[in-house]
Amino acid sequence: MSDVPITNDSRPKTVVLHQYAGIGDFVFHLPYFRAIAEKSRSGKVSIIASPSTFARELVTAEPWVDEVIYYDHHPRRTEKRKGRHEGMFGLWRMAQDLRERNFGRIILFSPKFNRGLLAWLSRIPLRLGYGFGFLQRIFLNAPPYIKPYRGEALCVYNEATAMAMAHGFCTEPLVPRLRIPEKIKAAMESRFSNMPRPLYVFAIGTSAPNKQWGARCFGELAHELIKHGCGVILSGGPGEESLAAEIMALVPEEEHKAITAFTRGTILESATLLSIADACIGNDTGIVNVAAACERPSYVLIGSRPILNQDPLLVMIRAKTLTEISVGDVMKTLETSNAPGFDSAG
Repeated sequence: MSDVPITNDSRPKTVVLHQYAGIGDFVFHLPYFRAIAEKSRSGKVSIIASPSTFARELVTAEPWVDEVIYYDHHPRRTEKRKGRHEGMFGLWRMAQDLRERNFGRIILFSPKFNRGLLAWLSRIPLRLGYGFGFLQRIFLNAPPYIKPYRGEALCVYNEATAMAMAHGFCTEPLVPRLRIPEKIKAAMESRFSNMPRPLYVFAIGTSAPNKQWGARCFGELAHELIKHGCGVILSGGPGEESLAAEIMALVPEEEHKAITAFTRGTILESATLLSIADACIGNDTGIVNVAAACERPSYVLIGSRPILNQDPLLVMIRAKTLTEISVGDVMKTLETSNAPGFDSAG
């Protein structure tokens, strides 16, 4: 964070607040944070985000980020701890943290009234937000306000878009993109240089059981792709190690040289893996959105959930339930969309 004033730069020192806890939700907002940075002091913004977004790691290579400030108000249950900013006292503590940084403008990508209260308690002069209702608007002072999104897609990206356009930070929806440090990318390319190409990453993790396609389906799909000459990497966190092992056990042993697991990397390393792969197939989880942000085709096993519409590289594979999506459905989608290894040249 830099507190040194920039000569003749009248743009406000700005902080943006991201409400949601997920990695994908955070990635949705990146192009709008970048657009706001262009109209902020030094061409940078600070970002308030939940630690569960891994925002600090994800924006490592973004030159427009001044600082990531973690709003530690709701730790995951598995962490078994109290958040530093939990409850009303924690809200006050967060406001004090922000007040010390002397921001001139805060932009709330959130409809929640307590985020407006946080901005007011922080004594930030210019306060923008969604303003869906009176309770938040009483703490804001920079309209226009937007209306809740009611379409078939996930609301998060579409409401962020409406907010950015309403305030003139952009004139059309912006596609999320993520920069990967070249040094880390080169190391990842070397690590998996022996894998067959095209290389598919399977995003096998999920935040809820009803989003999980299952080991059997992933195993059968891996077998079909390997027969097609592709390589497969199973990507997840430490909690997916047993699932990855189960999937690999379903693949014939003679094909194991074309499949491996990656479940012990950092979130930045996982993003880097996606950036060196040719495509991603996975559950409706943050990683499929990271893949698209790294400019890789991403095939999402989404069932009947709201679609993702922030990037043309995202291909929805839909059915009433995930159990109705077959391996044949996925293979057909790859063929009809000219996926890597399935185009006319391949």
